[in-house]
Amino acid sequence: MVMTGMNLTNIYSSLSLIQPEIAISLTLVVVLLFDLIFPLKKSYLPWISLAGIIVSGWLLINGAGSEAFAFLVSGHAMISIDPAGFFFKVVILLSTALIILFTVSSSEVNELPERLGEYYTLILGMALGMMFMASGSDLVSIYLSIEILSLSSYVLAGHIKLRERNSEAALKYIIYGGASSGIMLFGISILYGLTGTTNLFEINKILQTVSINQFTLSVSLLFIFTGIGYKISAVPFHFWTPDVYEGAPVSITAYLSVASKAAGFILLVRVVKTGFVNFTDSQGYWHLVSGFDWQTLLIGISLLTMTLGNLTALWQKNVKRMLAYSSIAHAGYMLLGVAVLSNQGITALMIYFIVYMMMNIGAFYVVLLIANKTGSEEVSDYDGLGYTSPFLGIALTIFLISLTGLPPTAGFIGKLYLFIALLDAKMITVALIALLNTVISLYYYIRVLKHMFLVKPGETTPSIPFSTGNMVYLLILLIPLLIFGIWFSPIVEFAESCITIAGSL
Repeated sequence: MVMTGMNLTNIYSSLSLIQPEIAISLTLVVVLLFDLIFPLKKSYLPWISLAGIIVSGWLLINGAGSEAFAFLVSGHAMISIDPAGFFFKVVILLSTALIILFTVSSSEVNELPERLGEYYTLILGMALGMMFMASGSDLVSIYLSIEILSLSSYVLAGHIKLRERNSEAALKYIIYGGASSGIMLFGISILYGLTGTTNLFEINKILQTVSINQFTLSVSLLFIFTGIGYKISAVPFHFWTPDVYEGAPVSITAYLSVASKAAGFILLVRVVKTGFVNFTDSQGYWHLVSGFDWQTLLIGISLLTMTLGNLTALWQKNVKRMLAYSSIAHAGYMLLGVAVLSNQGITALMIYFIVYMMMNIGAFYVVLLIANKTGSEEVSDYDGLGYTSPFLGIALTIFLISLTGLPPTAGFIGKLYLFIALLDAKMITVALIALLNTVISLYYYIRVLKHMFLVKPGETTPSIPFSTGNMVYLLILLIPLLIFGIWFSPIVEFAESCITIAGSL
């Protein structure tokens, strides 16, 4: 009886630590029930979803700065609450709110009103999975969180079935996703066989005290990284990305490119820091337990990812597909923040993510507004749009310049802190390769601007209509990009205050 009471107390206290996730779960149920009970009032669904996100964000902010452990099983935590998780949950919730507002302007989603209930329900399901991914400290809870995210995203990728490419996107996504999920689960099972536990804290202790077969450990970790690499679109696990990004609704493409990556990166950081770091020195550098060279793996993967992403983007004629390869390249840059294996590298990663969220969603939003009018996402159909639709042309210009990493936009600050972290870690060659990749990326971003401003508009070049709401949405993303490009101390201080990852129980 005493044991039962302790378990109930543990569950009750644990539930109090995941109030933001509970709020999203309840919102999901409310959206689903509202859609069933009031099938003719679909216009309320995005606002109900947004209200739930706001409540979840308020609960999250109330618990900011705390460190705690939830759902203890035999004294081992399944969930860790810490500042690093808080930061990425903020990014996930902000991205979700922006995508909900994004969808209101999406003609391809709204032309099928009978499916809007499922659409917003699945968006919230993705958010729920990502929130748990950001806090997972046990490989079982991590795997379950990934599956919650994946199952929702598979359906959303093929939500619109008006074109053949929509179904193709969903099919490729689920095939690649199923394969990576199976490989990751196999890696977890091998690691469990080696250590007798799936808890990252316990794995860390065992690796420091017990001699383990190094080859088998390396194989298991490579398999586990396959699942994580798939989520962040790292090479060679990126093959699904261009086709899914091109075939999915623009809103879902933008969501996958930002929020899903954020969840994947905090998961990677937590796995490495919690499971395989022996101690952090006075300069903030992580010292790994012997057995697996995470740094070499991450540097190699990051360089391959950014190089392949940028070089392949050069040949793309579809803007969504180009932004897909651009997203792969940015995953490579962000991986370098983890590869530094230091608090400074994680700070750079966090700064990069705040900026990346604004500029990437903004770029996709302009693509959406243009596609709503022209029905096309081809670069050639952007000819002269800078003259016929100057506000959209200028907005897309700022977003693409920021994606390149040029001043005075905030994209420059993201890359600047990343290069500073690399140089401080004496990774000069890696920094030069990353800089060269940035130069390459400038070409394909400028190509879009060339079509908009250096090609005279023809008689058939349309003027893209947009509402006051569309303008406000773009300004919400544009103004911070310009302000933080000059006055960036707020985001730097915010990132520096959130680098703590909960230690062992």
